[in-house]
Amino acid sequence: MTALNRRTLLRAATLTGAAAATGLAGGLVSAAPASAAEVVNGPWLVSVGWGVLRIDPGHTTPRSLLPDGDHAKTSPDGRYVAWVNNAWSGDGTLLPYVAVHDRVTGAKRTLLADPPGVLYGAPTWSPDGREIALVTGKDRDTLIAVDVATGGTRVLAQGHGMGSPDWSRDGSMIVMHWLSRSEGLQLRVLELATGTVRRLYAPLAGERFSGPVFTPDSQRVVFCTTRWYPDRDTYNQSLGSVRIGGDGLKKLTDEPQFYLSPVFSPDGRYCAALSIPPANQEYPDGGNITVFTRGFDAQWWIAGDEYDDSTRLDWARAI
Repeated sequence: MTALNRRTLLRAATLTGAAAATGLAGGLVSAAPASAAEVVNGPWLVSVGWGVLRIDPGHTTPRSLLPDGDHAKTSPDGRYVAWVNNAWSGDGTLLPYVAVHDRVTGAKRTLLADPPGVLYGAPTWSPDGREIALVTGKDRDTLIAVDVATGGTRVLAQGHGMGSPDWSRDGSMIVMHWLSRSEGLQLRVLELATGTVRRLYAPLAGERFSGPVFTPDSQRVVFCTTRWYPDRDTYNQSLGSVRIGGDGLKKLTDEPQFYLSPVFSPDGRYCAALSIPPANQEYPDGGNITVFTRGFDAQWWIAGDEYDDSTRLDWARAI
């Protein structure tokens, strides 16, 4: 198959799948309950380290949304995008910051700014849109919540290496990477009502995992893992999930693949992740987003070579 034909097929599948997932066509959406229909899925946002790209529904060519920063995440109502910038310049004209972008007005508002050396991790929004949580500190050992209206902060957890937090849609928990001094890297859940941090998932020896995200019902956590294909050097990941109690480990995808940064659609019926389609593995220059139905029994690709070297995928609600 020529590169042109491969790209043409990928783009055709993209446009068909994207239309269904965003209510622009029949199929899966036409059978959705009325409550789900009230939420319309909007664009995908891809953070590429030096900025943030936007891919609108029914399209595959991205547009620039933010010229700098990384790890963008959209508010639950779809209007605001929080992102971080860890770069800085010696002359002081650029320092690490956390900011919010208004998708309606285009305005930018800085929430936090610190001297060089302070690092900010990926932000996650509270379900009411009033706060974002993120890891900060020179050792990334402090999880804070930031009031979006005032910029005020409160400490949620401290004293261990942490990363990649995700706030549950019911507002009760945050899941994150956690570096235990005695047990090593694992997934842990912070129960916000009590401040209790408990272990959710401990990997096998040599297993690599990333990107924990709650399912829309807040009952399971989905993540990327090499658990099931330890003998492969590349394209060795699966998407897996575990119940919030720590049991019920489940393999969600059938074939070994590259996966990064899974995210559920605003209406809760789809899961997307950064990936590379099997047809492009010889020349991995396109199709870098895959979208699954919620049951992981069907999928399609969002084609485009502009997503290479990406760090995070988000799926914004339409506004």
